[in-house]
Amino acid sequence: MTDLLKSVEAPANPNIPSLRPGDQVNVHIRIKEGATERIQEFKGTVIRERNGTNDASFTVRRVASNGIGVERTFLTRSPRLEKVVVLRHSYVRRSKLYHLRERTGKHARLKQKFTL
Repeated sequence: MTDLLKSVEAPANPNIPSLRPGDQVNVHIRIKEGATERIQEFKGTVIRERNGTNDASFTVRRVASNGIGVERTFLTRSPRLEKVVVLRHSYVRRSKLYHLRERTGKHARLKQKFTL
């Protein structure tokens, strides 16, 4: 039974580091437009991480122009993800940071975690 599940399981993407909620990340996604392919960056804060095998995902939130919040969910094992760069870690006390959706300005800031 477990051999059958492992044969269907997608391989892990080596370009994705371990992520935690509150991390500031830069996600590079491969986007196909017609016959051409390009890489688009999505920079924001990880507000949610969902573990699992094939269906593991993480959600990144950023504030676009005019203060409009944009959230995007990425599959961790997707081959479309070129790479994920962790820019900084933050102190958080929750596993899901949905409360950042209602916050703007200084209230939406997270305290940076410095490692020595």
